[in-house]
This record gives sequence, structure tokens and C-alpha cells, in this order.
Amino acid sequence: MIPGPFDYQVASSVAEAIALLDQHGADAKVLAGGHSLIPLLRFRLASPAVLVDINRLRDLEYMQEADGTLHIGALTREVDLEASDLIRRRYPILADTARVIADPVVRNWATIGGNLAHADPANDHPATMLALGAQLVATGPTGQRLIPIEQFFTDSSFETTLQPNELLTEIRIPAPAERSGGAYLKLERKVGDYAIAGVAAYVVLDGAGHVTYAGIGLTNVGPTPIKARAAEQLLRGSTLDDAVIAQAARQAAAEAQPVSDLRGPADYKRAMVETLTMRALRQARSRATGGA
Repeated sequence: MIPGPFDYQVASSVAEAIALLDQHGADAKVLAGGHSLIPLLRFRLASPAVLVDINRLRDLEYMQEADGTLHIGALTREVDLEASDLIRRRYPILADTARVIADPVVRNWATIGGNLAHADPANDHPATMLALGAQLVATGPTGQRLIPIEQFFTDSSFETTLQPNELLTEIRIPAPAERSGGAYLKLERKVGDYAIAGVAAYVVLDGAGHVTYAGIGLTNVGPTPIKARAAEQLLRGSTLDDAVIAQAARQAAAEAQPVSDLRGPADYKRAMVETLTMRALRQARSRATGGA
């Protein structure tokens, strides 16, 4: 199908992009990588009056550590995350995530900010950010505000707490502690597909091997990205042995909200959450204790 008519505006600065969003409000959509938005336009599932193209905003493409935090510009491409020595060395869970998003052609243009702001429960970054305890910077006419990732997604699919005149400009992730590790695992029907189910797991251990922080995020097993809070609670204070991992995996599966569809029946997806959680936690444990 052919998209409906719309005006096309190219922003040359963050300030100009925000001014355009403030002017047009809910009638405007932001165009970054476009791999999620353009199909919606073609099928007329979205019919904005104005598209605000932010692809010229090179000052939103960066990755840097400062003050104990990894700062990622919202327009950073997936291919740059995947190829970054910093990400592979210090944040392997992010490299895990970027490399399984769609295919190389998509990753060359898709952005981390778009993956999050689209709020598709089948997207991969939301689960990883929930596991890591990320914070998002929203910039609007009155300045910036910091949104904890668990407050970014609403109870409805494809909705966030961004205001119509705000732009997601940065993702902030706590720098890894000395004994920390994470992993993202995804089951898909074929390479490049959306997940049947996906699990992100991240842990921090103290000197005695006890879990001081645990984060688990689930992909495409509910109407929104899911933070498996009860499973996380089971892990805190534990020594992360196989019995505890198995218990937490069962709890994560219980917190999933899958539905039966072309990717499989709900019971199968729930079973896959349990299996993927066990595997992700074991890999997180290995990375936290010096393994690959």
C-alpha cells in the first residue's frame, strides 16, 4: 500500500526537532532508522500529518563512559554498537542484543533510540535495558528529564511515557561493577526474525559470590516488555547456583504473558522463557566470574 499524505521536515538540530514536535504535537512522528515506522505508514496503521527526520543530528551518535555511566546517543546505529570494542569488552550483553536485531542491512541504519521509543514488545533492546536498570534522557521545550527504564513503557503496546513534544536523546547505563555479567538470548524462527521469546539477564556478585543485583527482562511474551521482578528477588542474596537459577527461571516463565500465534502456542513460549532464562543466567554467572 501507499502511505497517506504527510509533510516532511528535516531537523538540523535537536532544538529544531523539538520545536517541530512542539508545533505539531501528536500529529508528528519522528523518523530515525525508519524500519519500524515506514511499514506502519505503508499499511496506514500510522498516519501522521508530519514526519520529522532527525538523521542529520550527528551529535546524537556517540558511545562514551563518564562518571561511572555509559552514555549512548539515541541515534547510534545498531551496527556501531555491534562493532564497538568498548561495548564488546565492557558491555557484552549489549553486543549480544545488537547482533541479533534483524539482519546486517537493517542494523546499518536502525538506531538504539528508535528500538526503544517504538516500544514494540518484540524489540530486543527493551528487555536488555530493563535488566541493566538503564535510564533514558527525554529532551523537550523546557529541558531534559531522566526516565528510569521501568517507567518508560506504559501498560499498552507501542506506548511510552514520552510526551508528544519530547525527543529521546540519550540512554544511560550504569558502568559494570567488578564482578558483574549479563547475557541476552533469543529464540527465533529464522535469522533476522522477531523473537519467539527472548531473555536478558544481568547480575552483580559480591566478594563471597552472593548476588547483590539481579535484572531479568523478557522479550515478546506479553503486550509490553516485561521486567521479571519476582524472579529477580529470588536471586538477590543467593550464591547463584544451578538450583537457584532453575527456580528463578521457573518464576520468570510464570511472569511471562505469552499468547498463541504463528510463532507458537503460549505454553511453548513459556517453556522457552524458562530455558532461555537458565541459559542467560548461567552465561551471566560465567561472565561475572571471569568467563566468556
